[in-house]
Amino acid sequence: MADVNTASAAFLATIPSPDQGVWHIGPVPIRAYALCIIAGIIVAIWLGERRWVNRGGTKGTVIDVAVFAVPFGLVGGRLYHVITDNQLYFGEGKNPLNALKIWDGGLGIWGAIALGAVGALIACRRRGIPLPAMADALAPGIVIAQAIGRLGNYFNQELYGAHTDLPWGLEIYQRYNPTNPDDFLNGIAIGHVPLPDSPVHPTFLYELIWNLGVALLVIWADKKFRLGHGRVFALYVAGYTAGRFWIEMMRTDTANHILGLRVNVWTSILLFAAAIAYFVLAAKRGPREAPETLWSKDVPREDADADSDSAESSETHAEVAAAPDTVRDSAADKATEDPKPDAEK
Repeated sequence: MADVNTASAAFLATIPSPDQGVWHIGPVPIRAYALCIIAGIIVAIWLGERRWVNRGGTKGTVIDVAVFAVPFGLVGGRLYHVITDNQLYFGEGKNPLNALKIWDGGLGIWGAIALGAVGALIACRRRGIPLPAMADALAPGIVIAQAIGRLGNYFNQELYGAHTDLPWGLEIYQRYNPTNPDDFLNGIAIGHVPLPDSPVHPTFLYELIWNLGVALLVIWADKKFRLGHGRVFALYVAGYTAGRFWIEMMRTDTANHILGLRVNVWTSILLFAAAIAYFVLAAKRGPREAPETLWSKDVPREDADADSDSAESSETHAEVAAAPDTVRDSAADKATEDPKPDAEK
Protein backbone atom coordinates (compact mmCIF):
# COMPACT_ATOMS: atom_id res chain seq x y z
CA MET A 1 0.00 0.00 0.00
CA ALA A 2 2.86 2.33 0.82
CA ASP A 3 4.39 1.72 -2.60
CA VAL A 4 1.10 2.64 -4.30
CA ASN A 5 0.84 5.88 -2.32
CA THR A 6 4.45 6.73 -3.16
CA ALA A 7 3.87 6.13 -6.86
CA SER A 8 0.68 8.24 -6.77
CA ALA A 9 2.47 11.09 -5.04
CA ALA A 10 5.30 10.96 -7.59
CA PHE A 11 2.79 11.05 -10.46
CA LEU A 12 0.87 13.99 -9.01
CA ALA A 13 4.15 15.90 -8.62
CA THR A 14 4.70 15.91 -12.38
CA ILE A 15 2.86 16.97 -15.53
CA PRO A 16 1.62 14.02 -17.63
CA SER A 17 1.93 14.08 -21.41
CA PRO A 18 -1.03 13.35 -23.68
CA ASP A 19 -1.25 9.75 -24.86
CA GLN A 20 -1.31 10.89 -28.49
CA GLY A 21 -1.23 13.94 -30.70
CA VAL A 22 -3.11 12.57 -33.70
CA TRP A 23 -6.65 11.22 -33.94
CA HIS A 24 -8.42 9.80 -36.96
CA ILE A 25 -11.91 10.34 -38.27
CA GLY A 26 -11.99 7.54 -40.79
CA PRO A 27 -8.95 8.04 -43.03
CA VAL A 28 -8.61 11.73 -42.07
CA PRO A 29 -5.97 12.52 -39.40
CA ILE A 30 -6.79 15.29 -36.91
CA ARG A 31 -3.53 16.68 -35.59
CA ALA A 32 -3.33 18.67 -32.37
CA TYR A 33 -0.29 20.53 -33.69
CA ALA A 34 -2.21 21.80 -36.72
CA LEU A 35 -5.23 22.75 -34.60
CA CYS A 36 -3.00 24.79 -32.27
CA ILE A 37 -1.42 26.62 -35.21
CA ILE A 38 -4.85 27.41 -36.67
CA ALA A 39 -6.17 28.59 -33.30
CA GLY A 40 -3.15 30.85 -32.87
CA ILE A 41 -3.66 32.40 -36.32
CA ILE A 42 -7.33 33.10 -35.56
CA VAL A 43 -6.47 34.79 -32.25
CA ALA A 44 -3.71 36.86 -33.88
CA ILE A 45 -6.07 38.09 -36.62
CA TRP A 46 -8.86 38.87 -34.16
CA LEU A 47 -6.64 40.84 -31.78
CA GLY A 48 -4.76 42.51 -34.61
CA GLU A 49 -8.02 43.68 -36.20
CA ARG A 50 -9.22 45.22 -32.92
CA ARG A 51 -5.92 47.01 -32.39
CA TRP A 52 -5.78 48.23 -35.99
CA VAL A 53 -9.28 49.73 -35.86
CA ASN A 54 -8.55 51.33 -32.47
CA ARG A 55 -5.56 53.05 -34.05
CA GLY A 56 -7.80 54.50 -36.76
CA GLY A 57 -7.29 51.88 -39.47
CA THR A 58 -9.95 50.58 -41.84
CA LYS A 59 -12.01 47.59 -40.74
CA GLY A 60 -11.17 44.35 -42.52
CA THR A 61 -7.62 45.36 -43.38
CA VAL A 62 -5.96 42.82 -41.07
CA ILE A 63 -7.88 39.96 -42.66
CA ASP A 64 -6.77 41.14 -46.11
CA VAL A 65 -3.17 41.28 -44.91
CA ALA A 66 -3.47 37.82 -43.38
CA VAL A 67 -4.50 36.37 -46.75
CA PHE A 68 -0.97 37.15 -47.94
CA ALA A 69 1.01 36.94 -44.69
CA VAL A 70 -0.21 33.57 -43.38
CA PRO A 71 0.69 31.37 -46.37
CA PHE A 72 3.98 33.23 -46.82
CA GLY A 73 4.68 32.74 -43.12
CA LEU A 74 3.95 29.01 -43.18
CA VAL A 75 6.31 28.52 -46.11
CA GLY A 76 8.97 30.67 -44.46
CA GLY A 77 8.65 28.84 -41.15
CA ARG A 78 9.08 25.49 -42.84
CA LEU A 79 12.07 26.69 -44.89
CA TYR A 80 13.82 27.99 -41.77
CA HIS A 81 13.28 24.67 -40.01
CA VAL A 82 14.48 22.60 -42.97
CA ILE A 83 17.57 24.79 -43.47
CA THR A 84 18.61 24.89 -39.82
CA ASP A 85 17.86 21.18 -39.24
CA ASN A 86 18.74 19.92 -42.69
CA GLN A 87 20.28 16.70 -41.32
CA LEU A 88 16.75 15.48 -40.61
CA TYR A 89 15.84 15.48 -44.29
CA PHE A 90 19.00 15.18 -46.35
CA GLY A 91 21.83 12.69 -46.37
CA GLU A 92 22.23 8.96 -46.40
CA GLY A 93 19.06 7.12 -45.46
CA LYS A 94 16.94 10.30 -45.40
CA ASN A 95 13.94 11.10 -47.56
CA PRO A 96 14.02 14.74 -48.78
CA LEU A 97 10.29 14.60 -49.50
CA ASN A 98 9.70 14.53 -45.74
CA ALA A 99 10.66 18.21 -45.76
CA LEU A 100 7.23 18.87 -47.28
CA LYS A 101 5.36 17.16 -44.43
CA ILE A 102 4.58 20.28 -42.44
CA TRP A 103 1.88 18.37 -40.55
CA ASP A 104 4.58 16.36 -38.77
CA GLY A 105 5.74 19.51 -37.01
CA GLY A 106 8.70 21.77 -37.57
CA LEU A 107 8.15 25.51 -38.08
CA GLY A 108 10.86 28.07 -37.40
CA ILE A 109 9.33 31.28 -36.04
CA TRP A 110 11.94 33.55 -37.63
CA GLY A 111 11.40 32.11 -41.07
CA ALA A 112 7.67 32.59 -40.54
CA ILE A 113 8.15 36.21 -39.44
CA ALA A 114 10.59 37.02 -42.27
CA LEU A 115 8.58 35.60 -45.15
CA GLY A 116 5.28 36.54 -43.49
CA ALA A 117 6.53 40.14 -43.47
CA VAL A 118 7.06 39.92 -47.23
CA GLY A 119 3.46 38.82 -47.67
CA ALA A 120 2.28 41.58 -45.32
CA LEU A 121 4.34 44.15 -47.26
CA ILE A 122 2.66 43.14 -50.50
CA ALA A 123 -0.78 43.49 -48.91
CA CYS A 124 0.06 46.81 -47.24
CA ARG A 125 1.30 48.31 -50.50
CA ARG A 126 -1.88 47.19 -52.24
CA ARG A 127 -3.85 48.94 -49.51
CA GLY A 128 -1.56 51.98 -49.35
CA ILE A 129 -0.84 51.68 -45.64
CA PRO A 130 2.48 51.64 -43.72
CA LEU A 131 3.85 48.21 -42.85
CA PRO A 132 5.43 49.36 -39.52
CA ALA A 133 2.02 50.47 -38.23
CA MET A 134 0.47 47.16 -39.24
CA ALA A 135 3.32 45.28 -37.54
CA ASP A 136 2.67 47.25 -34.35
CA ALA A 137 -0.99 46.30 -34.40
CA LEU A 138 -0.21 42.62 -34.98
CA ALA A 139 2.70 42.19 -32.54
CA PRO A 140 0.81 41.13 -29.37
CA GLY A 141 -1.38 38.74 -31.35
CA ILE A 142 1.65 37.13 -32.95
CA VAL A 143 3.34 36.33 -29.64
CA ILE A 144 0.05 35.01 -28.21
CA ALA A 145 -0.26 32.81 -31.31
CA GLN A 146 3.23 31.50 -30.58
CA ALA A 147 2.13 30.64 -27.05
CA ILE A 148 -0.87 28.71 -28.37
CA GLY A 149 1.33 26.96 -30.92
CA ARG A 150 3.59 25.66 -28.13
CA LEU A 151 0.67 23.52 -26.96
CA GLY A 152 1.16 21.61 -30.21
CA ASN A 153 4.66 20.66 -29.02
CA TYR A 154 3.07 19.34 -25.83
CA PHE A 155 0.77 17.03 -27.79
CA ASN A 156 3.64 15.99 -30.06
CA GLN A 157 5.78 15.29 -26.98
CA GLU A 158 8.73 17.23 -28.38
CA LEU A 159 11.11 20.11 -27.68
CA TYR A 160 11.60 19.43 -24.00
CA GLY A 161 14.61 19.85 -21.75
CA ALA A 162 16.81 17.60 -19.64
CA HIS A 163 15.76 15.44 -16.70
CA THR A 164 14.48 17.29 -13.64
CA ASP A 165 13.12 16.48 -10.18
CA LEU A 166 11.18 19.75 -9.94
CA PRO A 167 7.47 19.45 -9.12
CA TRP A 168 6.47 20.65 -12.59
CA GLY A 169 8.60 18.11 -14.44
CA LEU A 170 7.00 16.71 -17.60
CA GLU A 171 6.42 12.98 -17.90
CA ILE A 172 7.23 11.69 -21.39
CA TYR A 173 6.14 8.25 -22.52
CA GLN A 174 7.06 5.70 -25.14
CA ARG A 175 4.60 5.85 -28.01
CA TYR A 176 3.86 2.90 -30.29
CA ASN A 177 2.77 2.96 -33.90
CA PRO A 178 2.01 -0.59 -35.13
CA THR A 179 2.05 0.43 -38.81
CA ASN A 180 5.43 2.18 -38.55
CA PRO A 181 7.52 1.44 -35.43
CA ASP A 182 9.86 4.36 -36.18
CA ASP A 183 7.02 6.90 -36.38
CA PHE A 184 6.64 7.88 -32.73
CA LEU A 185 4.91 11.15 -33.61
CA ASN A 186 1.81 9.34 -34.82
CA GLY A 187 1.99 6.68 -32.12
CA ILE A 188 0.03 6.16 -28.93
CA ALA A 189 1.36 5.81 -25.38
CA ILE A 190 0.25 2.41 -24.08
CA GLY A 191 0.70 1.73 -20.40
CA HIS A 192 2.47 5.06 -19.80
CA VAL A 193 5.96 3.58 -20.04
CA PRO A 194 8.31 6.52 -19.30
CA LEU A 195 11.28 7.37 -21.50
CA PRO A 196 14.71 7.14 -19.80
CA ASP A 197 15.02 10.89 -19.06
CA SER A 198 11.45 11.32 -17.78
CA PRO A 199 10.46 13.60 -16.11
CA VAL A 200 11.98 16.50 -18.03
CA HIS A 201 11.88 20.29 -18.09
CA PRO A 202 8.70 21.36 -19.97
CA THR A 203 10.46 24.01 -22.04
CA PHE A 204 7.36 24.38 -24.22
CA LEU A 205 5.51 25.52 -21.07
CA TYR A 206 8.29 27.91 -20.09
CA GLU A 207 8.08 29.56 -23.50
CA LEU A 208 4.27 29.60 -23.45
CA ILE A 209 4.24 31.48 -20.13
CA TRP A 210 7.05 33.79 -21.23
CA ASN A 211 5.22 34.64 -24.47
CA LEU A 212 2.04 35.57 -22.63
CA GLY A 213 4.12 37.82 -20.37
CA VAL A 214 5.67 39.49 -23.43
CA ALA A 215 2.19 40.07 -24.88
CA LEU A 216 1.08 41.83 -21.67
CA LEU A 217 4.26 43.91 -21.61
CA VAL A 218 3.85 44.99 -25.22
CA ILE A 219 0.17 45.93 -24.81
CA TRP A 220 0.92 47.89 -21.62
CA ALA A 221 3.90 49.76 -23.12
CA ASP A 222 1.98 50.59 -26.30
CA LYS A 223 -0.96 51.97 -24.33
CA LYS A 224 1.17 53.98 -21.91
CA PHE A 225 3.73 55.42 -24.33
CA ARG A 226 1.71 55.37 -27.60
CA LEU A 227 4.50 53.68 -29.52
CA GLY A 228 4.56 53.79 -33.29
CA HIS A 229 6.69 53.30 -36.42
CA GLY A 230 7.37 49.64 -35.68
CA ARG A 231 8.55 50.14 -32.09
CA VAL A 232 5.83 47.87 -30.68
CA PHE A 233 6.99 45.10 -32.99
CA ALA A 234 10.61 45.74 -32.02
CA LEU A 235 9.68 45.47 -28.34
CA TYR A 236 7.98 42.14 -29.06
CA VAL A 237 11.07 40.83 -30.85
CA ALA A 238 13.37 41.95 -28.03
CA GLY A 239 11.13 40.45 -25.35
CA TYR A 240 10.64 37.17 -27.14
CA THR A 241 14.30 36.63 -28.01
CA ALA A 242 15.37 37.42 -24.43
CA GLY A 243 13.28 34.47 -23.28
CA ARG A 244 14.07 32.23 -26.21
CA PHE A 245 17.79 32.61 -25.45
CA TRP A 246 17.69 30.88 -22.07
CA ILE A 247 14.89 28.48 -22.97
CA GLU A 248 16.76 27.32 -26.08
CA MET A 249 19.81 26.60 -23.92
CA MET A 250 17.69 24.16 -21.88
CA ARG A 251 16.38 22.11 -24.81
CA THR A 252 17.87 18.72 -25.59
CA ASP A 253 16.42 18.05 -29.05
CA THR A 254 18.77 17.66 -32.00
CA ALA A 255 20.05 20.96 -33.37
CA ASN A 256 22.98 22.32 -35.35
CA HIS A 257 25.61 24.30 -33.45
CA ILE A 258 27.90 27.20 -34.29
CA LEU A 259 30.88 27.82 -31.99
CA GLY A 260 29.31 25.56 -29.41
CA LEU A 261 25.90 27.28 -29.34
CA ARG A 262 22.65 26.19 -30.97
CA VAL A 263 21.73 28.10 -34.13
CA ASN A 264 18.58 29.51 -32.54
CA VAL A 265 20.63 30.86 -29.64
CA TRP A 266 22.75 32.88 -32.07
CA THR A 267 19.60 33.99 -33.89
CA SER A 268 18.11 35.19 -30.62
CA ILE A 269 21.24 37.16 -29.72
CA LEU A 270 21.43 38.90 -33.11
CA LEU A 271 17.73 39.68 -33.31
CA PHE A 272 17.63 40.99 -29.75
CA ALA A 273 20.45 43.44 -30.54
CA ALA A 274 18.78 44.48 -33.81
CA ALA A 275 15.41 44.98 -32.12
CA ILE A 276 16.87 47.17 -29.37
CA ALA A 277 18.73 49.27 -31.94
CA TYR A 278 15.59 49.73 -34.04
CA PHE A 279 13.50 50.58 -30.98
CA VAL A 280 15.91 53.39 -30.06
CA LEU A 281 16.43 54.74 -33.58
CA ALA A 282 12.74 54.64 -34.55
CA ALA A 283 11.94 56.97 -31.66
CA LYS A 284 13.45 59.77 -33.75
CA ARG A 285 10.61 59.42 -36.26
CA GLY A 286 8.30 61.20 -33.83
CA PRO A 287 4.84 60.41 -32.48
CA ARG A 288 2.71 57.45 -33.52
CA GLU A 289 1.36 57.48 -37.08
CA ALA A 290 -1.65 59.74 -37.61
CA PRO A 291 -4.94 57.80 -38.01
CA GLU A 292 -5.54 59.20 -41.50
CA THR A 293 -2.38 57.48 -42.75
CA LEU A 294 -3.88 54.11 -41.82
CA TRP A 295 -6.94 54.38 -44.06
CA SER A 296 -6.85 51.98 -46.98
CA LYS A 297 -6.64 53.73 -50.32
CA ASP A 298 -9.39 51.54 -51.80
CA VAL A 299 -11.92 52.74 -49.19
CA PRO A 300 -13.65 56.06 -50.06
CA ARG A 301 -12.59 58.90 -47.83
CA GLU A 302 -16.24 59.77 -47.24
CA ASP A 303 -16.77 56.39 -45.56
CA ALA A 304 -13.86 56.98 -43.26
CA ASP A 305 -15.13 60.51 -42.50
CA ALA A 306 -18.59 59.09 -41.84
CA ASP A 307 -17.15 56.61 -39.39
CA SER A 308 -15.24 59.40 -37.72
CA ASP A 309 -18.34 61.64 -37.55
CA SER A 310 -20.34 58.73 -36.13
CA ALA A 311 -17.72 58.16 -33.46
CA GLU A 312 -17.66 61.87 -32.60
CA SER A 313 -21.47 61.92 -32.43
CA SER A 314 -21.44 58.93 -30.08
CA GLU A 315 -18.87 60.65 -27.89
CA THR A 316 -21.01 63.84 -27.81
CA HIS A 317 -24.10 61.91 -26.76
CA ALA A 318 -22.10 60.14 -24.09
CA GLU A 319 -20.80 63.46 -22.77
CA VAL A 320 -24.32 64.95 -22.64
CA ALA A 321 -25.66 61.86 -20.90
CA ALA A 322 -22.94 62.10 -18.29
CA ALA A 323 -23.40 65.86 -17.77
CA PRO A 324 -25.36 67.44 -14.89
CA ASP A 325 -29.12 67.97 -15.31
CA THR A 326 -28.74 71.71 -15.97
CA VAL A 327 -26.42 71.08 -18.89
CA ARG A 328 -28.73 68.43 -20.39
CA ASP A 329 -31.75 70.76 -20.01
CA SER A 330 -29.84 73.52 -21.80
CA ALA A 331 -28.96 71.15 -24.63
CA ALA A 332 -32.60 70.05 -24.92
CA ASP A 333 -33.87 73.66 -25.02
CA LYS A 334 -31.41 74.49 -27.75
CA ALA A 335 -32.53 71.50 -29.81
CA THR A 336 -36.20 72.60 -29.66
CA GLU A 337 -35.61 76.19 -30.77
CA ASP A 338 -37.30 77.26 -34.01
CA PRO A 339 -35.04 76.63 -36.98
CA LYS A 340 -33.67 79.65 -38.82
CA PRO A 341 -34.82 80.49 -42.34
CA ASP A 342 -32.92 78.76 -45.11
CA ALA A 343 -31.11 81.95 -45.98
CA GLU A 344 -29.64 82.13 -42.50
CA LYS A 345 -28.54 78.48 -42.26
